[in-house]
Amino acid sequence: MPGSILTPDQRAQFDQDGYIMVRKLFDGEEIAILRTAIENDASMRSRLYDRNDSSGKSTRMATWNHPGDSVYGLAARSHRVVDTMEDLLGGEVYHYHSKLTAKEPFEGGAWEWHQDYGYWYHNGCVFPYMASVMVALDRSTRENGCLQVVKGSHQCGRIEHGVLPGEQVGADPRRVAEMLKLMPIEYAEMEPGDGLFFHSNVLHRSDQNRSENRRWTVLHCYNAARNNPYLAHHHPFYTPLDKVDDGAIKRAGVKFASGIDEFREKSANPPELNRTIR
Repeated sequence: MPGSILTPDQRAQFDQDGYIMVRKLFDGEEIAILRTAIENDASMRSRLYDRNDSSGKSTRMATWNHPGDSVYGLAARSHRVVDTMEDLLGGEVYHYHSKLTAKEPFEGGAWEWHQDYGYWYHNGCVFPYMASVMVALDRSTRENGCLQVVKGSHQCGRIEHGVLPGEQVGADPRRVAEMLKLMPIEYAEMEPGDGLFFHSNVLHRSDQNRSENRRWTVLHCYNAARNNPYLAHHHPFYTPLDKVDDGAIKRAGVKFASGIDEFREKSANPPELNRTIR
């Protein structure tokens, strides 16, 4: 039976650090298929929206809740990803949402320090039994704005979040400054196909893309089935996940989403997050 791809040492490292890098989570052929599909899916491109940083530079994004039979839906439902998430979160999980984050050369914006649970807490998720995997479609480096994570920061619990200069929601800067005195920042540089699994309370950010190379990644986010939200919001309640074997992407080839309705439009922040933090 398929199961978690992590070794016992990797599993222990995730518990200690809040994240674990898996090199070649998807191989070169799979990434070529995923990249071609995402670049050419008209439905996804029609739903792209921008998130601006404080200087006005933007990250282009597309978000979808339910993974279908597109190749990126199959990636989110693959045993190697879902079984590993179930290991990390201690039981059955469901797909909370996925998103493309596209930082174009010289134009891609920064992301401020935040925790994913800083947002998801306000969606009615009682426990931080949530995690994501970031999959690199391109090389992700310091120069083009790779993800930065604070080692061990998930052990600090949830931090208050609010609107920062620009239109992003981020973590309380004073609390972040104190955390950075105690814990190191790690740059998650990735090759295409690498995957970074990280806990929803890990503090993370990214710089602007100041290079001539784009930085596209896909993030698949999961919630524990036992952590079903008590509020209706723009991400789904518990929905059983139909896993697929790890050969599904190559069998499907370049397969697009079924239509525009699979993707969400840009959503507003929950009212609780509209408080400005300075």
